Amino acid sequence: MRLATYNVQWFDTLFDDRARLLEDGGRSGREGVTRGEQARALGHVFRALDADGIMVIEAPDMHQGRRDGLKAIETFAGRFSLRARKAVMGFPSDTQQEIAFLFDPDALSARHDPRDGDPPRFDGGFRVDLDEDGRPEAVAWSRPPLELALHSRAGTGLRLIGVHAKSKAPHGARSEAQAARIAHENRRKQLAQCVWLRARVDRHLAAGDPLIVMGDFNDGPGLDEHEEHFGRSGVEIVMGEGGQPRLYDPHARLALRKGAAAPSTARFRVPPDGRWLSALLDYAMVSPDLRAQGPRWRIWHPFDDPACWRDEDLRRALLHASDHFPVTLDLDL
Repeated sequence: MRLATYNVQWFDTLFDDRARLLEDGGRSGREGVTRGEQARALGHVFRALDADGIMVIEAPDMHQGRRDGLKAIETFAGRFSLRARKAVMGFPSDTQQEIAFLFDPDALSARHDPRDGDPPRFDGGFRVDLDEDGRPEAVAWSRPPLELALHSRAGTGLRLIGVHAKSKAPHGARSEAQAARIAHENRRKQLAQCVWLRARVDRHLAAGDPLIVMGDFNDGPGLDEHEEHFGRSGVEIVMGEGGQPRLYDPHARLALRKGAAAPSTARFRVPPDGRWLSALLDYAMVSPDLRAQGPRWRIWHPFDDPACWRDEDLRRALLHASDHFPVTLDLDL
């Protein structure tokens, strides 16, 4: 079975309010790329992935009564004849960026299955004491993680959590000092979300559930200076600390090695001069029992993956489709 996570930059802009795909010359969410160019590039990439299931980050908006993200993404799958053609979403986002799982119903089944209990579901609230000052702070998700129950065609069951964690970008800042304050506060929120996520992970591991956590964490080991203040990244929190059972992602483990050249899953321009920045933001973490089965990971990076580089059409499609690149996980289930 092949599972993938893919952050599609502003997928929602490719559809109108009736969930029709806009393959035209209008502006997309990609700088310098039309809606038609981005749509066709995405179709090429999704076909190349040939995944049984794709966790789509920044999926089309699911606004009750106005936008139908499920219909939109299934329309996209039909337009490009994808075998992953059935979609499921969880709790709606308030950001016009949903998390959706697009899957092949002939290969597996998937349903939204957020179990009640402690810690609470991701549509509620949680309190975290990051500063260890005895005063827990409230945290919420603007894009609640998608908790799924999957079953393969052979009947193997597993749990899958799709994640789009808080961005640390200081949007709206009008000065360097304000940008620093906003970025620091966003980092606090991102870490608090990851503490909550890890608490849900612990619950699944304690129950013996085979588990995969995948998506865009907007974070990684050694990614920025805020890590020095808080002591660790959100990715490290979710993977496990101290004596906790560890989730595993080889790219995250490589990034943790001091002096090692870390892989990247995203490439985007940063102000003030518009230079390109590469970062490892997207992960596919597995529980110890799944790791023991010898899964295989791949980042579909147009410059770092030899096969993607040699395929000129795929290379161009990856660059037109999004500022993130897919990560696939192949498992024998």
